[in-house]
Amino acid sequence: MRTKKAIYLDHAATTPVDPQVRQIMLPFFSKHYANPSALYKEALIVSGAINDARRKVADVLHTNPDSILFTSGGTESNNLAILGIAHKHINQGKHIIVSAIEHHSVLYPLESLEKDGWSVTKLPVDENGLVNVADVIKAIRAETVLISVMYANNEIGTIEPIAEIGRQLLRYRKEKNTVYPYFHTDAAQAAGYLDLDVEKLHVDLMTVNGGKIYGPKGSGVLFVRRGVAIEPIMTGGTQEKGIRAGTENIPGIVGLGQALKLVQKKQTVENSRLRALSEFFFEKLRKILPDIRLNGLAIGDNRLPNNLNVVFDGVDGEALVIYLDSRGIMCATGSACTAISREPSHVLAAIGKNSAEILCSVRFTLGRETTKAQVITTIKAIAASLKMLKSDLK
Repeated sequence: MRTKKAIYLDHAATTPVDPQVRQIMLPFFSKHYANPSALYKEALIVSGAINDARRKVADVLHTNPDSILFTSGGTESNNLAILGIAHKHINQGKHIIVSAIEHHSVLYPLESLEKDGWSVTKLPVDENGLVNVADVIKAIRAETVLISVMYANNEIGTIEPIAEIGRQLLRYRKEKNTVYPYFHTDAAQAAGYLDLDVEKLHVDLMTVNGGKIYGPKGSGVLFVRRGVAIEPIMTGGTQEKGIRAGTENIPGIVGLGQALKLVQKKQTVENSRLRALSEFFFEKLRKILPDIRLNGLAIGDNRLPNNLNVVFDGVDGEALVIYLDSRGIMCATGSACTAISREPSHVLAAIGKNSAEILCSVRFTLGRETTKAQVITTIKAIAASLKMLKSDLK
């Protein structure tokens, strides 16, 4: 039996557009639609809107506006960071360091580089998904041009020690008298919940995805520190300092700037609410299902406040997701980008989970509109679904 109103618990996959964001975007669909590269007045209005959005993003990241490149989303930003650095700095070396739990939009470009003779070091993580800072520094070679470690993991919510990696890397560069390797972090999942100050994090490149922060899908940012040169991966125009060709997605850019500003403004209060709600969710669920456990860290400072990745022993996670969907509750078994694949989660495998545990895992990611009443309804639906699943197996 379906719930009266759909309950969306897959905010790590994407988020609804904030009404204030939608409102600021609307004029750029039908009123201010000029190409910003033109010289007439209407085009100048549009180019001014891009500049305003760039300043909003730069303010949040505590950087200068000319370090902000607008892209089509997190995937393009990650590809541009990886391939753009690799192609531009190939004469320095052909070695890149990443963690084993990076998003596929980082891992797949690396696979293409490996085919061209590049060497990639994938650093292991512990049982909670944390990379060891000392391991990162030890892995650096003379030919290492880039390190990429995600800020927060999309499947298990683990927050990586990015600032500490950055500090140790600065020390390494000073000792070796070099600017290499550059440091990139994929902050697509972190942008709604964590501080994005690039000076505190000591990163050279950072990815942000508008669709994860109550902004429009198809919008993204790549921060590139002044002095860091990257090669375009898409050519055909001089937009975005000649690094990202193509007529700008004006509504998307305007919406992303506003979304990032709003999500950071609401962050402290919303993080506290979501953490309390996540704790309530897991504690109440464990009372009726004492054998369940979390993948990754316990709920706390080092885990995204809205993330619960739960192991339901003996239950097919995909079947549970389908049963819950029939009741109007939306959740996931892992990354949305691999949802159509039956390939086991590389993230859960990296933290030591066996195939049975991986197949029994379901991810719930809460959001702004998630209420305690919805959580209670979801817990009841999980219990009923598990009862039906076990009955079907008999």
